Amino acid sequence: MSIGAKVNHPSFGEGVIFGETENAWRIYFKEKGEEQIGKAFDEMQTIEVSDLDHSPGISLEDVVEAVQNVFDGYYDVQGIVELGDKWDGGKMILEPGSDGVKGKEIPIETFFHKIVMVRDRLRVLEQNINSHKVLTDEEKVNLQQYITRSYGSLTSFNVLFESKNDYFVGDKKS
Repeated sequence: MSIGAKVNHPSFGEGVIFGETENAWRIYFKEKGEEQIGKAFDEMQTIEVSDLDHSPGISLEDVVEAVQNVFDGYYDVQGIVELGDKWDGGKMILEPGSDGVKGKEIPIETFFHKIVMVRDRLRVLEQNINSHKVLTDEEKVNLQQYITRSYGSLTSFNVLFESKNDYFVGDKKS
């Protein structure tokens, strides 16, 4: 085990090692938060080995990468996004155009949550493209254009958001 590794604890679930002391690992668990687990504890399993450079001492880049792995791996939503009050308790009704096909009702909160997850995953994708070490600037710009167009395709859902700061914004071509 080493800093940056993903582990599974029998009680706390999945976590990422972000630091260590002489006798313990400092681990951030998705459901439990930060915990120190003794290095002698042998019931923890390594899920993913870290590819960080483990030369003596830890560089700032190692710490940044470990923290980014925690946030990228464990947080679907980047912040609190409020559903507009007018939609509280509402439902989305899908009515098929064909006879004999059953319609579907979805609580608006469920639909809203999925839209927010799409938006946040697009943001994480954009961050990963921006920080990619191999892509050229031109390749990054080309990939970012697809993300911008995706945001544009989702602007119809802005009516769900309470704050305009949470709106999807696409390409602003005239």
